[in-house]
Amino acid sequence: MADAPNEIKHVASPLARQTLLDAKLTRPVADKTPIRLLPWLQVVKIGGRSIMDRGADAILPLVEEIRSLLPEHRLLILTGAGLRARHVYSVGLDLGLPVGSLAPLAASEAGQNGHILALLLASEGVSYVERPTIANQLAIHLTATRAVVGSAFPPYHHHEFPTSRIPPHRADTGAFLLADALGAAGLTIVEDVDGVYTTDPKGPDGKQAQLLRETSATELAKLKGTLPFDRALLEVMATARHIDRVQVVNGLEPGRLTAALRGQHVGSIVKTGARST
Repeated sequence: MADAPNEIKHVASPLARQTLLDAKLTRPVADKTPIRLLPWLQVVKIGGRSIMDRGADAILPLVEEIRSLLPEHRLLILTGAGLRARHVYSVGLDLGLPVGSLAPLAASEAGQNGHILALLLASEGVSYVERPTIANQLAIHLTATRAVVGSAFPPYHHHEFPTSRIPPHRADTGAFLLADALGAAGLTIVEDVDGVYTTDPKGPDGKQAQLLRETSATELAKLKGTLPFDRALLEVMATARHIDRVQVVNGLEPGRLTAALRGQHVGSIVKTGARST
């Protein structure tokens, strides 16, 4: 009986007294596919500069399309930041603010865009929720309504990125990390171009730009030039566990988002490092 209290305090575990950096030790668990928490969820990321900054001409038709999609899907709609965030970056850099302080400032504009979108869908029971609510109470919200809106920026707050003066992980990366962590059915990125091109279609070499209807994160990492999403997204795609592909579609073209959520190939499909399940 003297040993009973000692046995209660100690739990048998292969991780006891071991470093979690030992790949051999963690491989039996790490190699398993995690449980999909919300396999019925569709995540839609809407560009701030490409869509929201364009005002009513771009936003209102997209809102009506989302409204028509609500009976078919349960959606987590995430918004990015636009030109105002770039102004914040400019002022912040001029003042000498560290990169960790610039991240939450830009994220606040993404949230403002989310509030605008949610208010336009309020008649359907859609509301804006903050990141802690998405992390802890998303399921109950989507039981009460068909969609919620949030900020796409990852919640790094004041984390420092020594390799950059501007936060490299922005809205596209945040949307992907969230979709993958939740085990969502898919992620659709809504921009103002038809997909991913070999070069910027709006740049000086735009006439030579070719649409890549299907590509991979590995191939795009070799491609120099502008992408319609954060380049840091390619890095997190490589370690994805659930989301095996992302489709980039043109939100200025009516019906593209609807078709993408129905499984049609209407933009550029980017394959990630995740295995299809």
